[in-house]
Amino acid sequence: MTRFILNGQKVNTAMPEDTPLLWVLRDGLELTGTKFGCGMGLCGACTVHVDGVAVKSCSTPVSAVADKHVTTIEQIGRNRVGAAVQAAWQKLDVVQCGYCQSGQIMAATALLAKTPRPSDADIDAAMAGNLCRCATYVRIRAAIHEAAKSLAGRGVA
Repeated sequence: MTRFILNGQKVNTAMPEDTPLLWVLRDGLELTGTKFGCGMGLCGACTVHVDGVAVKSCSTPVSAVADKHVTTIEQIGRNRVGAAVQAAWQKLDVVQCGYCQSGQIMAATALLAKTPRPSDADIDAAMAGNLCRCATYVRIRAAIHEAAKSLAGRGVA
């Protein structure tokens, strides 16, 4: 049995310890906002936060999150940085098909939590593991800058 804190709530799962966190979240706990993309940690659609760090849940065994805090897209808007990122995404109409966007938002939120005023190079490095088939990269970068600006204006960054 693996125990961890998911979106602020203690959870236990009896799924095998080598089960990817993605499948524990989607199949075991019915949180389907985290998406399956490639299954190899290459596309970023499955990005979640583990103790505030963006990780690919498809290649992270559930045993690796024992006693840690896991945050998914379902909860990210409840913190100031996540809410600012989501607002910027909407303001700049980032989403096209939307499939990759939960992973993009999770990666962007982790970046801004660590680097409140990122350069384009910071954004490119942080977002490099998140692919978008619709190629909304220019809008993603602009939305990250918009969220950073919004947070700085509120005295958060």
